[in-house]
Amino acid sequence: MKMSNIPFGTTDWSDVERTEHAGDTGLAYWRTRHFGDLRVRMVEYTAGYLADHWCSKGHILFCLEGELHTELEDGRQFVLTPGMSYQVADQAEPHRSSTATGAKLFIVD
Repeated sequence: MKMSNIPFGTTDWSDVERTEHAGDTGLAYWRTRHFGDLRVRMVEYTAGYLADHWCSKGHILFCLEGELHTELEDGRQFVLTPGMSYQVADQAEPHRSSTATGAKLFIVD
């Protein structure tokens, strides 16, 4: 990830439009900002959320609230709780997210 041509700025996430994205089950609510090729999101998953796809995009993801379960296509599973993060490169390891209780995340990709 290379960050260039991004002037200093602040974001009040409550002012960023919230969009709804359905999972196989549950919903994801995204607040998204773009800075060149960089996408930065505040994401909230409802209780019972299961992603509708295996994702191959790279992310740096930080768990703010709740509990996030991440399954890799090879069967490995990880659990994030507040204060934990993960990182994965583009096209490295397909993964998908779920949560029984809901989660709030900060994601850079």
